Amino acid sequence: MVKLSTRAIHYSFSQNFSVSAPEAFDWCTNYSPNDMALIQEENARREVQRIAADTIILVDSYIDGQMSIEKRKLVCLYPNQLTWTATHLTGPNKYSQYLYEIKPETERTCSLRFAGHYLNHDIKQLGKEEVDELGRKLKEMDSENWKLLAKKMEKELSRK
Repeated sequence: MVKLSTRAIHYSFSQNFSVSAPEAFDWCTNYSPNDMALIQEENARREVQRIAADTIILVDSYIDGQMSIEKRKLVCLYPNQLTWTATHLTGPNKYSQYLYEIKPETERTCSLRFAGHYLNHDIKQLGKEEVDELGRKLKEMDSENWKLLAKKMEKELSRK
């Protein structure tokens, strides 16, 4: 019998926004079925289930080659602190958790502070170099998505 090995991979980054902190928080946490189009995920769809005013379940479905992947995420909002968490309940990185914090910089600028606690459930034990490389790839992929989201947010909010 093969024993599963789980490794935690931590990574973080910041993304600047040219909008106020409350506007950024509202935009980032206004989940909708159209969210996947924002990051140009053509083979994905999102279902949003509001459990309470500050608690949401996101069900993201992807097609990856011939394989269908579904991720259920519990999102908890903390509007008074301009923070939220997303915890994966199912999917390939089950129990991974992500922390998002909007930090005001000026009246019209802010930054997102992102911290990822990614759990890699793999049959083989990852070595330190493999863990470090996966952490770099995750950081690059997520920060690229947030650069794209920042542009879309700023464009959308500048029209108001």
